[in-house]
Amino acid sequence: MTNFVLIPGADGRAWYWHRVVPELRARGHEVVTLDLPSEDSADLDAFTDAVLAAIGDAPARPLVVVAQSLGGFTAPLVCARLPVDRLVLVNAMVPAPGETAGEWWGNTGQAQARAAYAEATGRGADAEFDLRTDFFHDVPPEVTEEAFAGEVPGPPSALFAQPWPLEKWPDVPVTFLQGREDRFLPLEFQRRVVGERLGIDVQDLPGGHLVALSRPRELAEALLRTV
Repeated sequence: MTNFVLIPGADGRAWYWHRVVPELRARGHEVVTLDLPSEDSADLDAFTDAVLAAIGDAPARPLVVVAQSLGGFTAPLVCARLPVDRLVLVNAMVPAPGETAGEWWGNTGQAQARAAYAEATGRGADAEFDLRTDFFHDVPPEVTEEAFAGEVPGPPSALFAQPWPLEKWPDVPVTFLQGREDRFLPLEFQRRVVGERLGIDVQDLPGGHLVALSRPRELAEALLRTV
């Protein structure tokens, strides 16, 4: 039995993982999910504290921390404060020491990579960002409508201004999972960034940026292969 801690991306909702959780639990594993702080002043410290509080003082082992997208800034901070057996990054941003999440886009060339992928896939290099088109293109319609049924939260602005505080990545094994059809953080872009910053290979999966919503079973199976 493995204890999976699932950290959401920019919208900060545990709901993001709701299709993966039953897949993992049906296979006999424990799962911790949480809603991240939503107040605009919440920063990486507040996010890290929230994850640690959700995990508790004596978590079951082995303990695997999983982070989606923007969660890549928070998950290593959790691993630096708590013994963790593995960190799994899913379509994630990989920060460099001292880099803010606001700087990450320009430093990595994300906009150019997104435009190049949009052109290569027939949408045109000048395709404007659209939440449904870029993120939900392969998510089932009923799940998409559920996602948009209420107010869609955005990440706190403080999160993008705080320099990533670690001098290096924590000494924990890292697996990087990436959707092949991710329109926002394209696969080849991620191969380059992850190779440069972590020195590891990317394991690609079917699906786009929100793979936990579009391909929950495939993602759960990939997570289980990491342990």
